[in-house]
Amino acid sequence: MDTVLSAVRRALDPDTQSTFDRRVAEQAERLRAELEAGAFDSNGAAVGLELELYAVDETGALTPIDETVFGDGGYAREIGLHNVELNASPQRFDPEGVAAQADELKASVSGLQKALSARGQQLICDGMWTIPPAEGSLRYLDLVDTHDGIQTAVNMPTKPRYCAMDNTLVREAGGGIELDVPGAHHRFSTILVESLTSSIQPHLQIPETAQFPTYFNAAIRTLGPVLALSTNSPFLPGDLYNSVDDPHRLVDETPHELRIPVFEGTVNVGGRTKACCPQDIETPTDIVDRVVEDWTCGPFLSEWSETPTEETADAVDSVWEFIHKYGTYWRWVRPIIGGDASDGEGGSLRIEYRPLPTQPTVEDVLSLHWLTTGLIRGIVAADHPLVELDWADAEQGFYNAVDDGLKADLSWITADGESTSDPELIYPELFDLARRGLRAQGHTDSEAEQLLAPMVDRWERGQTPSQWKKARVREHLDDGKPLAEAITAMQTSYNQHSGRGVPFADW
Repeated sequence: MDTVLSAVRRALDPDTQSTFDRRVAEQAERLRAELEAGAFDSNGAAVGLELELYAVDETGALTPIDETVFGDGGYAREIGLHNVELNASPQRFDPEGVAAQADELKASVSGLQKALSARGQQLICDGMWTIPPAEGSLRYLDLVDTHDGIQTAVNMPTKPRYCAMDNTLVREAGGGIELDVPGAHHRFSTILVESLTSSIQPHLQIPETAQFPTYFNAAIRTLGPVLALSTNSPFLPGDLYNSVDDPHRLVDETPHELRIPVFEGTVNVGGRTKACCPQDIETPTDIVDRVVEDWTCGPFLSEWSETPTEETADAVDSVWEFIHKYGTYWRWVRPIIGGDASDGEGGSLRIEYRPLPTQPTVEDVLSLHWLTTGLIRGIVAADHPLVELDWADAEQGFYNAVDDGLKADLSWITADGESTSDPELIYPELFDLARRGLRAQGHTDSEAEQLLAPMVDRWERGQTPSQWKKARVREHLDDGKPLAEAITAMQTSYNQHSGRGVPFADW
């Protein structure tokens, strides 16, 4: 602990901030020059995937994951002791690469579940946990230790990076992190409230640097429709609701994707915006400028050898601080510069697509992954006019999807250049573009259909995981259960379906 506290104190020192920012600015100059010279061009499109999950005990209650599980299994701790992150290796975006990535992810999840089962635990694929741990959600999320002015969250891994972010954001927020969503109003001593959420992050490697702005701006225009199809976090743990007059109205009013306001409320503090829908870019070097201009949170210096940061594991020493900084650049579409290309030749320039909740099963996760990456690839391959959609309309559509899911008011431009908000026009074209993107990467028509089938089924049935959850809670309320018990009953059923690996289409 002494080593951790020493690192955090150094990170919070004003002299560290000035040194860090100076280095970031210097490294940014080199990166701009490398981008302009095409140093990050690669031999083809590639895909990667991050998957976050959480663990529960035999009763379904949230539970920490023992440190021994992480060993050599390729698993990493996330911000809560109950969280785990799996990373699928980057693969070429062709049939062989897609198959290899799917096999790797399934094997990783299976191996982790086996390790947890031996400890009487279950791995849950979900966007937000709702069955509280034994001590209750408030105590679990709010318990901190204080060490001469530095706080450490008891249920957060004692990593210097996490602790520095926690102390910085809490101080910037005036001493407490607000949770203000329908039915729940709390003030926490730590950012651990963020650990309510679990997500997936598809990555798409862009082969040509010059094309990056087109891909990036296209991705922004897909946020609303893709999120609306994938919503999976409408409820908090039942014991966090402290302001509910009418539980049925709460079910109606709670956002379909509660993860978004919870995360934004955690990190957008003190009048500073860290998580939001990003603005368009005009040139590849704009992505460097955005990171430089972003408010620095928890700076570390490269010579601090004890600093463990997952985001910088593949970074070259020459831009260490810059890469560390974009680890806290939490836009819902984020550029990633650096690391090796999927084929080991050249650098890597990729889009990280961040707003998606973890889905009910690995099959659902993978289908959403292929939909997202195929769609972005297809928009560019088809030279589709969606990129001309006004940015403000795309942003509004995204937040409409957060609130209303599949019933959201969305904005789209059709292949004919016509503006529309009609989902009966938006989704068929969206799926066609995803198929186009997959075909552009060598997939046959039948292969593309198979990859997208679980997502197409959702649209055809008009049913998403968040809708399923809301419907189950309404049923339990109608049967006379209090809200907290209704949420627990819903989650118990969800965990049973998910744990058996039943794809959501078959629920």
